[in-house]
Amino acid sequence: MLLIGSHVSFNSKEQLLGSVKEAISYGANTFMFYTGAPQNTKRCKLDYDLTLEARNLLYENNVDLNNIIVHAPYIINLANNEDESKYKFAIDFLKDEIKRVYALGAEKLVLHPGSYVNLNLDVGLNNIINALNEVLTPNQAVKICLETMAGKGTETCFKLEHIKRIIDGVKYPDKLMVCLDTCHLNDAGYDMKDFDKFLEEFDNIIGIDKIGCVHVNDSKNAIKTHKDRHENVGYGTIGFDNMLKIIYNDRLNDVPKILETPYISKESGNDRSYPPYKFEIEMIKNKKFNKNLHNDVRSYYEK
Repeated sequence: MLLIGSHVSFNSKEQLLGSVKEAISYGANTFMFYTGAPQNTKRCKLDYDLTLEARNLLYENNVDLNNIIVHAPYIINLANNEDESKYKFAIDFLKDEIKRVYALGAEKLVLHPGSYVNLNLDVGLNNIINALNEVLTPNQAVKICLETMAGKGTETCFKLEHIKRIIDGVKYPDKLMVCLDTCHLNDAGYDMKDFDKFLEEFDNIIGIDKIGCVHVNDSKNAIKTHKDRHENVGYGTIGFDNMLKIIYNDRLNDVPKILETPYISKESGNDRSYPPYKFEIEMIKNKKFNKNLHNDVRSYYEK
């Protein structure tokens, strides 16, 4: 079964209910959201009634709650412990975020593992392991999906071996999974034009069963540039046919695929932009590239 969706919003007014409505409007059967702004720690109190309404709406539209993904905020950095108070805050905030994910009924939380900043890669990976050993518990239902990174700056986890080391280093490895990001993988140096070969490598190092979700993003960059710049599906260096081979790969049939592609800017050049996801999902379902994506998106939202 094709599980395809996108990043959607989550606001204090409608919370998960608003996220579900947005996803359904795009024709999605999975989606991902942050429980607050990704750049800060401000979080609204969860409303149980809105969560219940959201679950009912999911059921009415045949969307499985188990396929819903939550993304942790970018400000959580487990790789750097130069400031012990900030390191502890990141650990405690991640613990709280896991509780929020559980209260919403989701089971997967995507996490950027972190950047080592003024330390080094080896120390950074050890810091992630130590932090996760404080966060993970034997009975928690929520799995943390470590995201594959592009290797920009001092990012960790731009190699599969980094993630393998973390999984092997924690007390409860069954609580960890992996989020593949196709743009990040391309920019890190993995050939997304031969995805089957990549999956073989992943299986040998980590194991296919550890893949919890896939961020399906084309890339503005050539392979191994370590830049992390997403592009709309089919408009980047990976290409539409190769993206389809990733999305429809038989070995990932039951894995949610999430679009995090760029919004389409208004033609006049002002600050307003529009989500492309309804049209990208149609492209993917129809298996036909839309060379007029940008105009179609603008026309739809400006009508």
